[in-house]
Formats: sequence, C-alpha cells, structure tokens
Amino acid sequence: MSDFEIETRLTSNAQGYWKGHVAPDWNIGNNPNGGYLSSIALRAIMELAPQHPDPLTVTTHYLRPGISDEECTVSTELLRSGRTMSTVRATLEQQGKPRVVVLAGLGDLTKVHNDSQSLVIPAPDMPPPDRCVQRSGEEQGVELPLLSRLDIRLHPDEALAGMAGRARVSGWIRFVDGHPPDSGSAIVFADTFPPSSFGLLGMVGWVPTIELTVHVRRRPVPGWVLGQFETRDLEAGRMVEDGLLWDQDGNLIAQSRQLALVVNRE
Repeated sequence: MSDFEIETRLTSNAQGYWKGHVAPDWNIGNNPNGGYLSSIALRAIMELAPQHPDPLTVTTHYLRPGISDEECTVSTELLRSGRTMSTVRATLEQQGKPRVVVLAGLGDLTKVHNDSQSLVIPAPDMPPPDRCVQRSGEEQGVELPLLSRLDIRLHPDEALAGMAGRARVSGWIRFVDGHPPDSGSAIVFADTFPPSSFGLLGMVGWVPTIELTVHVRRRPVPGWVLGQFETRDLEAGRMVEDGLLWDQDGNLIAQSRQLALVVNRE
C-alpha cells in the first residue's frame, strides 16, 4: 500500500461510522492539509457505493482546522443510489467536533454516454518537471511536512514569492513514493499547491480554505499531474481560486474552485 492509502485508511466501527488517524506528514505548518482531510472522508464515502468507483463531484466545507496526529471518526449517509450515480455525505470529527463536511457524487468514469460532442481545455505550455523548481516551505515562510508525501515542482517563473506578477501558480505534482494518480487523487492535488495569491502578494500568511469543490473529468494516466490555479476575485480578505489539473498526456482530469480567506501576517 502507498503512504496515501495507509494514511487515509479507515476501519468500520459501526454501521455508517468509521475510525481513522490524521497523520502529521500531510501538514501545512501545524494544520493538516484540507485536501488530505477531504480524502479521508472520501474513503468512507466510496465504501457506501462500490458500484460507482469514481468521485465525479466532491464539495467540502471546512468548519474548523483538523488536529494533526490525532484519531478521527467519519460518519456517512447514503442520500441516493441510482443506476449511474450515487450521492453520499460524510462528516469528519475530532475531539467531538465536526472538522469537515463532504458531499460527493460518485459514478464510473469508464462509461462514456455520448462522446460525439466535446469541448476540451488544453494544457498550458509548461517546462518539464526536471526544469521546474521544488516547492519550498522556506520560500512560503511556513513548514511543509506534506512535501515528504508530495513532490511539487513549480514553474520557474512562478516559484518565488510575488515573482509571477499575477495571482497564478502552475506546476507538476506526484506522490513521492511513486503511487500512480487515480480519480480520487484529484481531491488532494487540487489543494496542495501554494495558494495562487502567492504569485501576486508573496508571503501573505495563512490562506485557509472555507469551501472546495472538485469536478473530476477522467481517470489520469500514470505519471506526473500538471496543475494551474488562478485567482481573479480577491476582496475583503476572501479569494476565489479556480484550478485545472491535467495528466501527463495532456488530458484534463479535474477542475476545482475554492473560497479561501487571506489572513495577513501581523
């Protein structure tokens, strides 16, 4: 099993209830990464609809920060199970308090209903991973334990604080241990790049996510995943960030949108 599979693993302790552990290796600073917390809840969600092996849409509301290196419980509710899609809700709790609530629609991305018409979003031009810059906690002013689990390489023109001159960040991502990406990987990959505001504002402090939605479009091929994230709406300490993920063959695998706070340094 990969590190990601082990560290999102859950055991059933009652009907609709699951028990797990929030590993410290997915932290940004002292807090577990939000995409990682969503992935733990998603593991329980997937158990309720095994006939639908892919997340098609996953929306997570972050109620309060998770607690690193602590046990968690996940409660689930199957809202609907149909022929082509199931809808499941999950709540991850720690110390008796809900931390994240996830609503997911599940399906099967191998079943194509009508491929006669399509619109595609092409991948941007991007230097190969070996010409990109390793994501740096020092550059962002925060410790990044999650870099022991994720290999993140940033575009050389966007790797330094404020260097891009716009609220955009682009780069490559993969699991450090070589675990191939799958449809569920898009959830954590969409939330582990530096915030796009980094490219414009530099080291602004903490950018906690309020809500994140990821639409998964296809299963990725093995290899690197390319991500590009951009903010065109930043006001009153809140930003909306749009993201796109492509697999190594240039196929769009997911789109994301999140609402986040921009908490300036004191």
